[in-house]
Amino acid sequence: MGRRPNKRHGTANRPDPSRPRLYGRHAVYAALDNPARRLRKLTGTHEELGKIVIPDGLQVQVGDAQDLSRLVPMDAPHQGLVLEVEPLDQPWLDEILLDPDAEAPLVLLDQVTDPHNVGAILRSAAAFGARALVTQDRHSPPESGALARAASGALEVLPWIRVVNLARALDAIAEAGYWRIGLAGDAGATLAEALSPAPQAIVLGAEGEGLRHNSREHVDALARLPIRRSVESLNVSNAAAIALYAIASRPR
Repeated sequence: MGRRPNKRHGTANRPDPSRPRLYGRHAVYAALDNPARRLRKLTGTHEELGKIVIPDGLQVQVGDAQDLSRLVPMDAPHQGLVLEVEPLDQPWLDEILLDPDAEAPLVLLDQVTDPHNVGAILRSAAAFGARALVTQDRHSPPESGALARAASGALEVLPWIRVVNLARALDAIAEAGYWRIGLAGDAGATLAEALSPAPQAIVLGAEGEGLRHNSREHVDALARLPIRRSVESLNVSNAAAIALYAIASRPR
């Protein structure tokens, strides 16, 4: 016999997958401040709505904390604000490659699908001045409240490019003058040894599987982080943050 539907999250409150629901102050504030973001409906408590300037024309609904809890995943920390939006328009890779910048690396993810990890990587990439995040269209999470909250506002400021074929994207990145480094625990060189003065493109694989063979064939160097052998690997978002710091602090 099947399970009864959870009334707390019944069909009436299921989000439209084409319209993400962002929640939490950082994610909602950043979306409200982003002129490129198309806003649909803001739901909030009296207290939280009183703290913000609401854009003209935006539909607003007042509710209590329990009302808002019905709009988000179980136990999600909405902090009194839920904002329904349209997904951001995505730039084309060619647009980003027109102006390579040695100070602004590209970050590519090879089938990293966890929204919390992708959100955390967006946050680190924005913090260290990355040019853009590049992921595969079919093997990356959609925009969501969980991803936006992990990104802590970075979803609204860092270009996120989705490509059909990561290997072809890596070829185009090389032609634009980027030096491509794939992070792999079995690499002989450390990341510091693999870096070059050219604009950098760092490629990270999914936890457990790591970089796929085809991705390894389309980078200029494989490199590892100099972690102790007693620790097998780091969370992909932690690895991304360390790699971005290494790029930002490398000698010029």
